[in-house]
Amino acid sequence: MADHFDVLIIGAGLSGIGAAWRLQQQRPGTTYAILESRADLGGTWDLFRYPGVRSDSDMFTLSYPFRPWRGERSLADGPAILDYIRDTARDGGILAHIHFGTRVLTAAFHDGRWSVTTSSGTLTCNFLYACTGYYDYEAGYQPAFPGADDFQGRIVHPQFWPADLDHAGKRVVVIGSGATAVTLVPALAATAAHVTMLQRSPTYIAARPDHDPVADTLRKRLPPALAHRVIRAKNVLITQGFYHLARRRPERVKSILRTFALHHLDDPAYLDEHFTPSYQPWDQRLCVVPQGDLFAAIKSGRAAMATAHIDRFVPTGIRLTDGRVLEADVVVSATGLSVLAIGGAELTVDGRKVNLGDTVAYRGTLLGGIPNFAFCVGYSNASWTLRADLSHRYVCRLLAYMARHGYTTATPGIPAGERRPLMELTSGYIQRALDNFPAQLDRAPWKVRQNYLIEAVTTPHANLRRDMHFSRTPPSA
Repeated sequence: MADHFDVLIIGAGLSGIGAAWRLQQQRPGTTYAILESRADLGGTWDLFRYPGVRSDSDMFTLSYPFRPWRGERSLADGPAILDYIRDTARDGGILAHIHFGTRVLTAAFHDGRWSVTTSSGTLTCNFLYACTGYYDYEAGYQPAFPGADDFQGRIVHPQFWPADLDHAGKRVVVIGSGATAVTLVPALAATAAHVTMLQRSPTYIAARPDHDPVADTLRKRLPPALAHRVIRAKNVLITQGFYHLARRRPERVKSILRTFALHHLDDPAYLDEHFTPSYQPWDQRLCVVPQGDLFAAIKSGRAAMATAHIDRFVPTGIRLTDGRVLEADVVVSATGLSVLAIGGAELTVDGRKVNLGDTVAYRGTLLGGIPNFAFCVGYSNASWTLRADLSHRYVCRLLAYMARHGYTTATPGIPAGERRPLMELTSGYIQRALDNFPAQLDRAPWKVRQNYLIEAVTTPHANLRRDMHFSRTPPSA
C-alpha cells in the first residue's frame, strides 16, 4: 500500500463506492484509496442479514445515476442490492483501491495534509472524505430489559442475526415499530408458529407494490440509461410531492395512508389501535411494506400486533404493564440503531481535538473550521443515494477548483447563528445522537435542505468561494 494519496475515502458501502466512481470519472489521475474496517464491501447491505432484509426506498432512486438498476423489483432485497454494489465496484475497477480490515482510528490535520492512523498503519492524504453512514456497525441500540436473564428462550438483535437461529415452528416476539420490525414480522411469519410485533406506540405504514409497472414498460421501450433517468425523475417527483403534501396537509396524508391500509386489512378498530400514531406523518420516517405483506400476515392470523409497554421478561416470554404475558421462544429486539459519526474516528486540526457536536455543516458536506474534509449524509425523506451523489460531485468540483488555482487547503468559515439539528426527525435513534453530530443553521449555505429537486439544480452550480477560505500552504515533506 502506498502511504500518501490525494484522497482517502472512509467506508466501502453504497456511498464510498459511489464516491470512488465519481472521483475516477471527474478527476482522472487522482490517487485514492478506500479504507474499509470490515472484511467485505457493501456496508449496510453486507452487515444486515436478518430474514427479509430489503430497501424501503425504490431502487431507481437508491441506485447510482450512472449505473441503471436492472433488477425486476423496485423494492429490492438485501442480497440483490449487495450484488449491485459489488458489480459496480468490480466493473469500475474500484476493488483494487479498497483496503479491507483497515479501521480508521484517528485523523490529524497539520501542514496542509491529513495523517490518518488506522488499524493497519498510518497513511497521509490531501483530502479526507468520510462515507461511513451514521450508525455504529459494532453495536445496535439495546435497552436494558428487566428480567431478561430470566427468559428461557433466545434474545437476538437484527444487526447481528445468528446464522444458527431456527425460528420455524416457534413463537416469536419482535420488539419494535420501525422499518426493521415491519420487515421481519412477515418474513418470520412464513415459517414460525406465530409472530407478535410488540410496539410502545404505532408508526405510519405505507403499503406499496414491489414492482413498478411504469418502469417495466419504459425499460422495454427505451435505452437503459434513458429509461433509468426518466424512471428516476418520476419517482423523485412522486416521493418529494408526497413528502411536501404530508408537511402541508397532514390530515389529508393520514387519510390516504389509512385508506391504503384498510384495503389490505379491513378492520378499522385494529388500525385505530395499532396503526394510528400520535405524531404527524414524516415527523418520523415512514415505514414501507411491499405488497402490504405485514397486513397480509396479520390478516392470515400468522402475526399479530401488541401496542403496550414492557413490565419485564419472565421465563416464558414478556409480561406487559397491563398484565398480559406474550409467550415466546425467540425474542427479536428490533429496537433501533446506535448512531455513530464518521465511524467513530477522532479528528484533530493543528493539535486541537474536533468535537463534531460543536461543528456546523456547510452545504451538508463540509464542516465549518475543518480543512480538506467532507462527510456524506443522505436525505431523511428520500433515497440516501440522491444526496450522496450530489455530495460526491460537489467534492470533485471543489478538488478541481483547488487544483486549478493552486490551493492546497479549503476551509469553510465558522459561522454564528441559531443552531438546529442536522436531521430534523423525532425518531429515537436520531434524538439520542443530537449532541454527537454537526448542526445546521437557518440560512444557506449552512442549511441542509431536505429537498432533492432544489439541490439537484443548485448544488452543481454552487458558489465554491462563498464563506470559504483557501490557502496555498505547501505541505511538509
